[in-house]
Amino acid sequence: MITTDPVPGTPCWLDLGAPDVPAAAAFYGTVLGWAYEPMEGTEGGEDMEGGMFRRDGKIVAGLGKLTEAGARSAWMIYYCVEDADATTRAVEQAGGTVRVAPMDLGEWGRMAQYTDPQGGQFAVWQPGTDSGVELVDAPGSLSWTELYTSDAEAAKRFYGDVFGWWYSDMELPGGGGTYSLVTPSGLSEDRMQGGIMGMPKDQLTLTNGRPYWHPVFDVEDCDAAVARVTTNGGSVQMGPDDAEGVGRLAVCLDPSNADFVVLTPEKS
Repeated sequence: MITTDPVPGTPCWLDLGAPDVPAAAAFYGTVLGWAYEPMEGTEGGEDMEGGMFRRDGKIVAGLGKLTEAGARSAWMIYYCVEDADATTRAVEQAGGTVRVAPMDLGEWGRMAQYTDPQGGQFAVWQPGTDSGVELVDAPGSLSWTELYTSDAEAAKRFYGDVFGWWYSDMELPGGGGTYSLVTPSGLSEDRMQGGIMGMPKDQLTLTNGRPYWHPVFDVEDCDAAVARVTTNGGSVQMGPDDAEGVGRLAVCLDPSNADFVVLTPEKS
């Protein structure tokens, strides 16, 4: 369960780097019921470079122009930390690299971005006056985070060293492999926030074999959400399928091939 409490090691923010900001805003508005709010001075046309997504008036994610040469459109997930500089040292000591060195974003907080030893990209947020997203674990918001990687054991060691995460492993049905459930340091299993899934490099086609994180969004009707994805220029990599004890889910791509999951949780 993800919450809006800024607890170290938990997801607290996410944003999308998109080549076409207005198109991305329209797509996610239709698929997830988000309202897009451009940053001041960025309204309209080619000048529309980024802003915030809201659901029911609450901030659920950010959107920005993809500017990094050669980068793919993708969601970036940020994890809360108490000290971004200390986290940077931990990342480097554990074998990761720094993509964006710690930097202040006004009074709101301090951020940094990294690459894990296998190539997966992630980020951290040290809250100032802004602790992150305002709505989670509800329809149209983040409910889970997931890493696909070719070396799950190495990933577990790395993120355990950096964030103190602990894991519980479960075998997937039909010989589908092992899925490692992620719980933040010092918290109980009811605060599980994500999973790490090992798979062969040749199945990591979006990144030519490199690991990648993606968000899982809660939706009221998975099949209806998938229909909105496909009728608005997106596509489906997997599903919709029922996962026992989890719910009905599908792995989707937006029109620029940024990946995300839609999930209708199983009713308890």
